[in-house]
Amino acid sequence: MKSNYDCIVVGGGPAGSSTATILAQAGCDALLLEREKFPRFHVGESLMPEVYWPLERLGMLDKMKQSNFVKKVSVQFVTNTGKQSSPFFFKMHDPRESSQTWQVERAEFDQMLFDNAKEHGADCFDETRVLNVLMDGEQAVGVTVKTATGETKEIRARVVVDATGQSTVIANQLRIKEDDPDLQKIAVWTYYKNAARDEGENGGATIIMHTEKKDSWFWFIPLSNNITSIGVVGDRDYILQNQRTPEKIYEDELSICPGLQQRLMDAERVEKHHVAKEFSYKTTQHSGPGWVLTGDAFGFIDPIYSSGVYFALVSGEKAADCIVEGLKNNDLSAEQLGSWTGDFKGGSNLVRKLVDAFYNDSFSFGKFMKTHPQHVGSLTDLLIGRIFHESAGNIFDDMDPWLAEVQEKMKAMSNKSDA
Repeated sequence: MKSNYDCIVVGGGPAGSSTATILAQAGCDALLLEREKFPRFHVGESLMPEVYWPLERLGMLDKMKQSNFVKKVSVQFVTNTGKQSSPFFFKMHDPRESSQTWQVERAEFDQMLFDNAKEHGADCFDETRVLNVLMDGEQAVGVTVKTATGETKEIRARVVVDATGQSTVIANQLRIKEDDPDLQKIAVWTYYKNAARDEGENGGATIIMHTEKKDSWFWFIPLSNNITSIGVVGDRDYILQNQRTPEKIYEDELSICPGLQQRLMDAERVEKHHVAKEFSYKTTQHSGPGWVLTGDAFGFIDPIYSSGVYFALVSGEKAADCIVEGLKNNDLSAEQLGSWTGDFKGGSNLVRKLVDAFYNDSFSFGKFMKTHPQHVGSLTDLLIGRIFHESAGNIFDDMDPWLAEVQEKMKAMSNKSDA
């Protein structure tokens, strides 16, 4: 580990690895640091199809195709009564190879990305904790680290990238992080062997299942070796009511999820219950002189549509391009390093609007699509991650007023019932 670099990337997950890889590809002297020892456990196994393009640029496609990861070609939704929707097959919308993606074990997937950055020329170290980001006024100038051997040292750089995920090192240091009060969720999840999957190509689908009163929902993500990741998500206050243990939370919510019960009749739980505070949040500033945020350090949106890894890869890619240009032109201003963030926020906000619709009890995607079948393509675009183009949000021209009308009807019925 040298004492000076063009760029230090803090965090070895998908955002950090993609940033470091592209910097190294461009000939920049990049250092990638990860506090944990690889491989390390992580949740967030389901990928959006649009990860194809950043993975292609990173030189990862052949490795993905040769892996044992389950192929994902569709998503499916199950109502609170157990009624299954027709699967959304991505190839029906786009027949190209990019319509097929993967369900990944994150320990292996993140290791592959980390090693890929190393193969492209970045200096990569795990078990290296960043204690703080060094600032000269508002300018980031490096980091203080504690290495795997216990040594503490300062490393200087022209640019520091925060890719620390929900640890949000720079955001916490500068106090620029804000929780989203409308999306305060908690997830409890575990892993099963031999959970029932659909036969044929829909067998690798991500399935989203509502519980009876729609107070919570389950994800069902098929992984390799017949292991399935299954987790429940609900509002913080609801999930934590009565001081339930994680095991009790999971048991209670499973008992009111008819769509999932059928799939677990012959299954065996093979892992403990994990808990994550899936609190959505944003940052009020995304870049500054000599620093920029990527991935979950930039912000976090509810995991319902499996957007996390895609956002991490794309933000890392876009941030790296701006860093390369800034280093070349000796412009490491906040404006240069963050010049990609406006378009990125515009696309990610469309996913946020879709999240809001999902959590609105008066809204039904099935009913909306019957009324507005012309938006099937637009909805599929959002579900696969194709969100960074001019017409990506056209669906909301009709969805927003339709949702307002439904809410008004529900309110009127409630008032009539009270009377």
